[in-house]
Amino acid sequence: MSLIVEIVSTGTANLASVMAGLRRADAEPRICRDPDVAERADRLVLPGVGAFAPAMSQLSERGFSEVLRRRIEAGRPTLAVCLGLQVLCRASEENPGVAGLGLIEGDITRFPETVRVPQLGWNQVEPEEGCRLLKSGYAYFANSFRLADKPQGWNVAFTDHAGPFVAALERGPVLACQFHPELSGPWGLELLKRWLADSQKGGGAC
Repeated sequence: MSLIVEIVSTGTANLASVMAGLRRADAEPRICRDPDVAERADRLVLPGVGAFAPAMSQLSERGFSEVLRRRIEAGRPTLAVCLGLQVLCRASEENPGVAGLGLIEGDITRFPETVRVPQLGWNQVEPEEGCRLLKSGYAYFANSFRLADKPQGWNVAFTDHAGPFVAALERGPVLACQFHPELSGPWGLELLKRWLADSQKGGGAC
């Protein structure tokens, strides 16, 4: 029986590729427009394509901000992708003065002009010791902004574009990826499968 995964409808993200990736991982994705459904969901995905401020505005207007805070603080199975990781942070240089959800201690900064911006394509992901879900491999990135430093309380995988930055974070069954696992070939598919399997058993210790 397929595992049901609710995908937050932010109004800014293209959900087709995320849904296709989850189906390849043998899950049953559903678009979630109701924060009460998101609150009860066994598994929730926060996708992200677009800009920081519009995404934060949509999350607030649609009633998802507090749901996400409660889920992640409680360590319930949640996957954030690309801009989804960024809005979990305190703020972003993309839209100064706009507050993020503040669940990750850190601010999002823009890549310097010395490198290609946006970063588009494959890059190596190297997890630090302690990561359970994240493995070494290559992932597909599409980002102009990044979280440069490791935040407290998270296990981290790094990549490098104008210096090292956070490729992904995990804490129990909460996984936040700057890259797109759904576009990252067999390696990304295996990551989705590990997250889904972990959600069935409630996640492990950090």
